[in-house]
Amino acid sequence: MRKVMRVAIATDRCQGHNRCCLVAPELFEADDEGNAHVHGDGIVPAGLEAKARLAVANCPEQAVRLTSG
Repeated sequence: MRKVMRVAIATDRCQGHNRCCLVAPELFEADDEGNAHVHGDGIVPAGLEAKARLAVANCPEQAVRLTSG
């Protein structure tokens, strides 16, 4: 059984660089103010795990988080 990976954004840390949206548009989107938000419930579909990790690595504010369980 595959562990479920989730992405989340600490909205208090997000400064609207939107690098997560650029590297993983399947997982993130920008709101009207330019801050990033997670699509849906944050579950990372199979095959997008590398993009989720890339989004974490590219966030200059360290606002993007991964959890698994």
